[in-house]
Amino acid sequence: MFRKQILFKLMVLVACAVPVLLLFILSFTANWRFPDLFPKSLTTSNWTDLLTGNSNTQSLLLSLAIAISIAILATMAGFVTSQWIAYHPNKKQLLLLTYLPFVVSPVILAVCLKFYFIKMNLAGTVAGVVLAQLIIAFPYSTIFFTGFWNRRIQQYQSLVSTLGGSSAFAFRKVILPMAKPMLLVCFFQTFLISWFEYGLTSVIGYGKVQTLTIKVYQFVTEANIFYAALSCCLLILPPVIFLWLNKKFIFRQGEGSE
Repeated sequence: MFRKQILFKLMVLVACAVPVLLLFILSFTANWRFPDLFPKSLTTSNWTDLLTGNSNTQSLLLSLAIAISIAILATMAGFVTSQWIAYHPNKKQLLLLTYLPFVVSPVILAVCLKFYFIKMNLAGTVAGVVLAQLIIAFPYSTIFFTGFWNRRIQQYQSLVSTLGGSSAFAFRKVILPMAKPMLLVCFFQTFLISWFEYGLTSVIGYGKVQTLTIKVYQFVTEANIFYAALSCCLLILPPVIFLWLNKKFIFRQGEGSE
């Protein structure tokens, strides 16, 4: 039984590692044709182009700026809004409204909203893409935090009020420290939602907002598998870093609190 578990874990590890390894090798070659089993030569020219001002650099920086902005705005707004919804008499109805953006696919949602973005002169702009992605990230953040506001949190707030503390003091010194692990997780999740988002960005961005995800699809369409592999490697980096941060900080905090 123990050997079967080890074998199963190895199979899962190989299944996850082989595609990533293949992308990594492809990003270091410019001449790997069928039926060659291995590339004829390896080169760093693709990565050098990235570091010396290739358009991929701009796409990487733009994607980072948009994703970080979305993560900060969605996490903060969702945390505050979820508190208001959790204590509202019509909590169920309001919470149901937050699921509306997820009823249809992002592409269909973007097509439905495209007219209004054109009227507001936001189509084809970074601000328009940020607003469009918030339509998905903000409701997700609100739903994520709704479960945090339970009776235990209310009791802590009442205790601070009884001891003479203000609502702002309770929020700053009690609520935020307790919510820190969830805030970090929500930040990572909304960052990844924006980082991998394609449908809303492509429709609202009009192809003018060249995020890294858009670049990957363009390279695949152009059959440029080597630059597509390089872009995919860059797309993989943030999830890997966030998994490491989750394991190093959040999980350890959870173990320490227990």
